[in-house]
Amino acid sequence: MRATSYTNGSTIKGGEGKNYMISENLKIINDNISRACKQSGRAEDEVKLIAVSKTKPVAMIQEAYNLGIRDFGENKVKELLTKKPDLPEDISWHMIGHLQTNKVKSVIKEVKLIHSIDSLKLADVVDIEARKAGITVDGLLEVNVAGEESKFGFSPDEVFELLERFSVYKFLRIKGLMTVAPFVQNPEDNRKIFYNLRKLSVDIMSKKNDNISMNFLSMGMTGDYTIAVEEGADFIRIGTGLFGAR
Repeated sequence: MRATSYTNGSTIKGGEGKNYMISENLKIINDNISRACKQSGRAEDEVKLIAVSKTKPVAMIQEAYNLGIRDFGENKVKELLTKKPDLPEDISWHMIGHLQTNKVKSVIKEVKLIHSIDSLKLADVVDIEARKAGITVDGLLEVNVAGEESKFGFSPDEVFELLERFSVYKFLRIKGLMTVAPFVQNPEDNRKIFYNLRKLSVDIMSKKNDNISMNFLSMGMTGDYTIAVEEGADFIRIGTGLFGAR
């Protein structure tokens, strides 16, 4: 697919002040999503913005909420649990960072979706703790498409090898895939990463395993989300592009 030139990080607004200029940044993001969807023949409502609110104060999250955002992502369990009681109840919280197995019990009732199921051990613990809690938990398998040693996640081959294992879970439901693409200067350099994640999801669906659906692809961040949208992202995770630099 041919790349389109978009305005991303270079026009991010930020700074101090009551509204933190989130409104202006959100307009830029929505305009970029609209153009990316038009470029790729997608409907805009197929793409969900997750506001990555890690390290951001409650007041800033409330401002984003007041502008209509309802999905927020946190990287750390403690931070999520601290902020959540002080914010509206209809927020959908997403766990997007590495989740330690000893934190699973405390967070599974608090989030809509765990994006970062990055090991068999973690998947097993989520299924066990969900059974104990009497709930079902939705999760995405984190895939290290680029094979970066510094990143968590399954390799694409490992995902295929473990499909039958994932299919026997009764309380963890696999709903799709997530990836964290490499940091690059040119967003176009990550197009192949996003394309390969989408292709992997299609290949997985062809296996028709129980308990595994490929409803969601979580991919794309501030620097490359327009390319991710063009390649089929359902969730894009944006922090700096919305809230300004940390």
